[in-house]
Amino acid sequence: MKQVALITGSSRGIGRAVAAELSRQGYAVCVNYLLHRAEGEALAAQLRSQGREAIAVQADVADSQAVDAMVRQTQEALGPVTLLVNNAGISWHGLFQDMGDDDWDRLLAVNLTGARNAARAVLPGMISEKNGCIVNISSMWGLRGASCEVAYACSKAAIVGLTRSLALELAPSHIRVNCVAPGCIETDMVRVLGPETQDMLVEETPLGRLGTPEDIAHAVAFLASEKASFITGQVLTADGGFIV
Repeated sequence: MKQVALITGSSRGIGRAVAAELSRQGYAVCVNYLLHRAEGEALAAQLRSQGREAIAVQADVADSQAVDAMVRQTQEALGPVTLLVNNAGISWHGLFQDMGDDDWDRLLAVNLTGARNAARAVLPGMISEKNGCIVNISSMWGLRGASCEVAYACSKAAIVGLTRSLALELAPSHIRVNCVAPGCIETDMVRVLGPETQDMLVEETPLGRLGTPEDIAHAVAFLASEKASFITGQVLTADGGFIV
């Protein structure tokens, strides 16, 4: 069966690395973006230049109608989605009591409801075929909590609950659902913290470095592969030992 992957939020950072890795492994890839059209289309063009199937589609994952349209476009261009990687996410830094309603609602809409929207859109095809895989991207902060990132940590903890619950519900349809919880990764989301904070995070990481987007891409690719065919409902923490 043809393998088709939809990776949300994949024009940059972790999502971009995941899309590139899955493409190398033979997946036809849908690169999803919201604002970064140039980066998304450039990645899809690069993959096509390497002889692989790829498209770039704009959609706000918080908008269920936009997600449904993106899935339809992916199916028409590439075929039924066999792998969904829920990667799209945003963060907000600051004291809990300083976060307004709009910021709270938007963060949860993207990080949690966005994963729900994408899963709901691809599941009819997967259930019909009794075949498919979902890999959600959480965060180590969703496992241990994070000062000044309360909403982000809450949303990522919810992704773990979504993963485990969907895994149980979908197992009879032979659909696996797993989760990767990255640690501190060299992306724009971490760079915005500044060099001093980054140095502190490196010192707190037992392996003595920040992770790379490719580190997470390899973890996603493993969970999506046949090598993980007996693994579902699990959280693979890729954080250099930060929360051991």
